[in-house]
Amino acid sequence: MGVGLAIAQALSNLTHRAGLLFLVLAFAFAPSVADAAQSAKKKRNNGQTQPAATRVHPPQPHPDRYAAIVVDAESGEVFFARNPDETRFPASLTKMMTLYMTFEAIERGRLRLDQRIAASEWATLQSPTKLGLEIGQTITVEDAILALATKSANDAAVVLAEAQGGSEAQFADMMTQRARRLGMRQSNFKNASGLPDPEQTSSARDMAILGRALVRHFPNYYGYFGRTHFTFNGLTYRNHNGLLEAYPGTDGIKTGFINSSGYNLVASTVRDERRLIGVVFGGPTSGWRNQHMIQILDQTFARLDGATEPAPSRVARAQPAKTPAASRMAQAKTPMPEIEQGDGRSGTLVAANWAVQIGAFRQMAAAERQAREAADRAPKELDGAAIAITEARDQSGKIYRVRLAGLSEDAARKACAQLKQKKMSCHAVPPGKG
Repeated sequence: MGVGLAIAQALSNLTHRAGLLFLVLAFAFAPSVADAAQSAKKKRNNGQTQPAATRVHPPQPHPDRYAAIVVDAESGEVFFARNPDETRFPASLTKMMTLYMTFEAIERGRLRLDQRIAASEWATLQSPTKLGLEIGQTITVEDAILALATKSANDAAVVLAEAQGGSEAQFADMMTQRARRLGMRQSNFKNASGLPDPEQTSSARDMAILGRALVRHFPNYYGYFGRTHFTFNGLTYRNHNGLLEAYPGTDGIKTGFINSSGYNLVASTVRDERRLIGVVFGGPTSGWRNQHMIQILDQTFARLDGATEPAPSRVARAQPAKTPAASRMAQAKTPMPEIEQGDGRSGTLVAANWAVQIGAFRQMAAAERQAREAADRAPKELDGAAIAITEARDQSGKIYRVRLAGLSEDAARKACAQLKQKKMSCHAVPPGKG
């Protein structure tokens, strides 16, 4: 027994020492093993270490902002509805009601299209987007209508409001009363533009009612919503509603955006002599909103045609990209900040073609935030710019380059100077430079 215990003890000590020796050797050689693995990885990548690819997740609407509806413009029959009666912030969809009131005033002889109306101090103090009217400057009623329907100009909205109600507040009360008579039960107006006010609310169903009313009650004036360009004081601006030129059959109506609403749109589309009115509230981006509108309209038209699956439609680009990168222009994508209330851009200045480039980002959401930040920090210099987000790829995956385009050389250089003062990256890009 004594001999057996001695042998067992000796074997235990030997095993323990061998284990310690193995651990020492393992630690000693671990860096070499790691280096060899890294070297092999570099050889596979031609000597370059490849960062992990960045995933870009598609944006999703916030449930407290999203709502949508599709109705028949003639009968009012509902074909699609999500949260249709939940109160939402209308943003610039408000201007549809302002224009309904204006069209009614024209038909009743209280206003004329060629009548000149003056800008008050209050009108000139409105946040962008706006025409930049000065105190006492006059504008025709027709130009003010076009300014709302295309550029979504907040100063022009106040000019029209004061011409009809004496003050914007009084006109807003008139808007609410008229909305009730139209059957708009969730709508409450506090201003004529849609700039942020916590008490200014509406719903998808109410905006569908208003869209139908504009089409049916004012066939002679509804066409203003389909104008793709508007020229005022020598500057030409493009309509914010990208579906007018991208989705066949669309001839109006209005976009809207403030931070608290998300991206809103009312669209009117005709196919085979049947008109649908679609409403989307609370899109996380203008591109998502546009594509969702196309989706629900496609589905409805397919259902009416008896098809089981609609042919997919996508937002067409106005011009093909000059590089393999897919160019997403502002009408299909990106917003200005909350004060830039005209949904995404202050109107594209057609005659100018300089741009400012303000960065490249791994995620679309970050690119859009930077665009909003730039527009917020240089609102005067960038008023009139269109946001262009260009998608490209590098070794890590997708990147999104951000430019604000449609500027004169002077505006581009001044915008960059302003942004650099506020610690933002920026350089001016001349025409033809990709």
